[in-house]
Amino acid sequence: MDQMKPPPRSRSIYLLPNLFTTAGLFAGFYAIIAAANGDFVNAAIAVFVAAVMDGLDGRVARLTGTSSEFGVQYDSLADLVSFGMAPALVMYHWSLSWLKFDDPIMGRVGWAVAFLYAACAALRLARFNTQVSVVDKRWFIGLASPAAAGLMMSFVWAFADGALGWDGNELRYVALGVTLIAALLMVSRIRFWSFKGGGEKGPRADRVPFLALALVPIAIAIMVIDLPRVLFAMGVIYALSGPVSWIWQRTRKSAEPTA
Repeated sequence: MDQMKPPPRSRSIYLLPNLFTTAGLFAGFYAIIAAANGDFVNAAIAVFVAAVMDGLDGRVARLTGTSSEFGVQYDSLADLVSFGMAPALVMYHWSLSWLKFDDPIMGRVGWAVAFLYAACAALRLARFNTQVSVVDKRWFIGLASPAAAGLMMSFVWAFADGALGWDGNELRYVALGVTLIAALLMVSRIRFWSFKGGGEKGPRADRVPFLALALVPIAIAIMVIDLPRVLFAMGVIYALSGPVSWIWQRTRKSAEPTA
């Protein structure tokens, strides 16, 4: 039996979901401007605001029945700015630009890795758009660009506010590693949990277990204690979850014949 194809998206342009997309695009643009002016904390916060807007626009489009091909393409272009260009430039201005004072070669390495992150974000978004209808909704193939941006910007925010006593200059090589790892994870084939339930299609597609919902107030209470550092810890844990799960599965498969 032939698989049922999803209904084609409307070619109409709807105002409400695209307003959220535009708000996310503005937040990403503001992050770039703030970083250029040395306001790195607000630049990092702006990227998180863009992530919230990115989560809302799709939900609003589905709830109101206003999904469209235009909205999908517009969302991808906005994501490239907010989760590709903005994190790369914020990280460069805050930390990677200091590498040029170590050595001219390292200076070029700094901006080259920042470019690599932006390029990998573009590749990740393009791959997602071409595979969205054929992959299991429970998983992302490669680290999602908003999650990669969250890892990058939580790292900046955790140290740029001065609470831990280190600045971008002192952490320039750590920043180089974080940027490179985030870039490579985006284009990897490693699976990451998407928090989208059991992969159903239709009205039940966005349902999540009750336990996950019950954990939300607990997570909020923990984040209130020290938001930048908690976000950074969450970003690191999520970024590590994919590789750790991949290694665990490979280890189990290699041990099965021996057993």
